[in-house]
Order: sequence, then structure tokens, then C-alpha cells
Amino acid sequence: MTDNQKKDELGNQEEILTNRQGHPISDNQNTRTVGDRGPTVLENYNFLEKITHFDRERIPERVVHARGAGAHGYFEAYGKVGDEAVSKYTRAKLFQEKGKITPVFIRFSSVIHGGHSPETLRDPRGFAIKFYTEDGNWDLVGNNLKVFFIRDPIKFPDLVHAFKPDPVTNRQDPNRIFDFISHTPEAMHMITWLFSPWGIPASYRHMEGSGVNTYKWVNADGVGHIVKYFFLPKQGVKCLTQAQAEEIQAKNFNHATQDLYEAIARGEYPEWEFCVQIMSDDEHPELDFDPLDPTKIWPPDQFPLLPVGRVVLDKNPVNYFAEVEQAAFGTGVLVDGLDFSDDKLLQGRTFSYSDAQRYRVGPNYLQLPINQPKTPVATNQRDGQMTYRVDGVEAGENPHVNYEPSSLGGLKEAPKSRKDHTPYVQGPVVRQKISRTNDYQQAGERYRTFHDEERDDLILNLVSALKQCDAHIQERMVEHFMQCDPEYGTRVREGLKQTQEKNMHAHS
Repeated sequence: MTDNQKKDELGNQEEILTNRQGHPISDNQNTRTVGDRGPTVLENYNFLEKITHFDRERIPERVVHARGAGAHGYFEAYGKVGDEAVSKYTRAKLFQEKGKITPVFIRFSSVIHGGHSPETLRDPRGFAIKFYTEDGNWDLVGNNLKVFFIRDPIKFPDLVHAFKPDPVTNRQDPNRIFDFISHTPEAMHMITWLFSPWGIPASYRHMEGSGVNTYKWVNADGVGHIVKYFFLPKQGVKCLTQAQAEEIQAKNFNHATQDLYEAIARGEYPEWEFCVQIMSDDEHPELDFDPLDPTKIWPPDQFPLLPVGRVVLDKNPVNYFAEVEQAAFGTGVLVDGLDFSDDKLLQGRTFSYSDAQRYRVGPNYLQLPINQPKTPVATNQRDGQMTYRVDGVEAGENPHVNYEPSSLGGLKEAPKSRKDHTPYVQGPVVRQKISRTNDYQQAGERYRTFHDEERDDLILNLVSALKQCDAHIQERMVEHFMQCDPEYGTRVREGLKQTQEKNMHAHS
């Protein structure tokens, strides 16, 4: 036994309580006072350490995606992309060999509301996966839905502000939401998804994942292809109607977190097929949309979803805060063989995400075990709040040299072993929309693709929200729906009209 262990009355080994300095605590029930009724004294060191740490137990909550759950698992590569060798498209090592295992951690989340909000709310769901590859970490930060509300990152704060609670009343307000959406027609595709049953997944295990943005794969010759990422649940997709969600919420507002944890605990490990869509890296003028537009889906009949592996979650977190709350993701975290596309929203996210983690968790958030790469880290970055290790010293780096170049035993640049991907970019610097916006077509196609019950639920949910909005906002939204599909707009208009007539009769 160690000095910090003893045996209880039954002979079982047990740990001894200590403070953060490792000092054994022999009385964790009483503070030090003047007599049994007297005032406490300042030298209550263990109490002061305990209470001041308690006062600092929380870190700033995520502005979005605050409510979440997560688990550990692995990615198993198929060694192919569809029927072709994966090396044709990417040199990323984690995909190359059939059966190759890469550890992963996935965090699922809702978006708008706070850390203890109900998991039954209508909201996109985050699907963020960290691959601990041999070349360092790769973060793929996406959602359950395949598209997004906006295509330019300058609108992201406005979008979130419109969906967040009113700054005066502190209540989420459909009038604010649809005021913004009615001036943002590119959001119609996402709104059609969100207000259908797809807007409330039944559980995290039964929802799809999508990278949403367009990325690149780069092969050994430096040739790039643009790609989109998808995770298809082998448990199947299950969603909730508004009525079903309200019934669950009345009894359990943690149902998705509970479901994920208990499924893994009983050995029913969630699994997703990891698929990609691939397109040559050019403008594709034959398409009626821009392939870099995150409000659009690439038609799967033209660009099929090709399996590249599977993701399995088989281990629950030991400590929620350390592993789920402090998990930090960024869209810029890529490994060799993966690259950025010119997707405007992706490039805006790439700055914002890592910047948010430095604010929320601290400048050394990558030293935390959940965020650390499994491969050795050696940088010349030093110090900052909560530094607890010096990169590379364990591997023999000269601790006196924290700069490069150096002849005194400092770090050296890695040799270039692969051909760089060198995309060609030319054009005037402007502020303007993309030329192929086509804001309504895919929203209308999605409406027509839905089953009858999905369309019914979509109309019901939209009318329920829009009836709380000002008349001019209702009219703008109906006009947008009409341009997506005449039946779509007509049904929303009729639903609002019926609601108004019921209200008039109720007050007559």
C-alpha cells in the first residue's frame, strides 16, 4: 500500500482524502473556530483552499453548443473510398490501411440554449469528432443536419443573437428569429429541415452527423479534390414530433445524455458509417448552385456517399467536466492529406473556434488530456496561464533554446516529404455574394421529398411559431415559402389564417 492508502474495517483498501497539495485531511466536517461556537479563524487553510476552488469550478459556458454529451471510441478504416483506393484522393494516414484503428472522442450537443436546457428543444445538434491520429489531432466539427442557415461568416453573430433569448426579456422569441430569417432567404433550406421532425433527434445515437462545410482531400502528388463528410447511424435515424418531444420533456430533460451513457454502459455501442462525397476542385458551372455553399446539398445521385470507415463509441467519460466540458474543437485542426476549401463560412469558423477555446478554457487548452494529441508534441510556444509542461523537453529538446533556427540543440523543421497542394487563386478583392445563390430550389425539393407526416409536422411547427410573429414578418416568410414550393407557402398561409380566425372567434 502507498502512504495515501489504508484498509477499512472490512480489510478493503481505500484512498485517503487529501487536499490539492497532497496533505491528508483528517477532519473534513468542521472548520477551525474559537471554541465550538466561536468565529472562524483565518488560518483555515484547508477550508479556504476548498471553498476558493469551489468558487472557480465553472469555466465560461460555450456561447453556442453549451448543452452536450460525449464518449470515447475508435475509427476503423476500410482502406478504400467506395471501390477505389483511398490514396487516389488523400494521403491522410488514418484512411490508408484496411482495419487501421484511430482513437476518437465525439461531443454531441444542442446549439442555442444553456448547459442545463432540455434536450428536447427544436435545435440543430452539434456532431464534433476528434481523431487522435499518428500525425496529430484532426477535428471535424459539424452538425446533424447537412446544411446551415448562412453562407458568410460575418452573419454568424447576428444569426446566433436572433435565435438567442431577447436581451431584455431573456426569452427566445419567434418574432426575432423569423425577422432575421425573413431577411435571409438562403436560410430557407435549413429552416425546412429544422422545423420538420429532423429538428428534434430522438437521441444522439439515432442522428446523422455532417461536416456541413466543404473541405479538401490532397493526395501524394499534391492534387486536391473537394469533399463533404457524413456519419450515418447504423442504429437508424429516429426523430421526434413536437408532441412527442413535449411528452418526454415533461418527465426528463436529460433524455439524450442518459440514453447515450446507458447504451454504452450496457455494451450497446453506437456505430456510424463514415462516408464522403467527392468532387473535382473547380467551379462546376454545370451545377445550379456553388459547391462551396454550405446552404446546399450535393445531389447524392450525382455525387454518391462513399464509405471510408466506421466509427464506434465504446467508452463513457470518467469525468464529465474534464472530458466533455473541456473538450475543445476547431475546424482548422487538420492533418497532412486534409486541407481547407474556399468555403467562406469554413474559413470564418477556422479562426473563431480555436479563438473561443483559448478564451473559454485558456491558452494552454491543448495540454489537457482530452485535447492532447497522442503523438509527441514539440513546439517553441511557452508559458501562459496554467502551463504545466514544456513541449518536447521529455524527448530531449534543449530547454534553453525556445526559438528556431538554432545550432544549440533546438527544434528543427520537419523535412518535406510530400508535394504541397498549391491551389491557384486570382481575382479582385470584393465584398459580394456568390453568383449562384439559388436560395429556394433545394428547400422546395426537400419539402417535396418529405413523407406526408413529415410535411404535416413541418407546417404545424412553422405555423405554431409564426403565429407569434408580427403580420409583416408572417407575410415575408410566406412569400419565401411560396418561392420554395407553392403548396408549401399556401399551407403555411392557410394555417396562419385558420389560427387568426380561431383567435377572433375566441374573443367574439
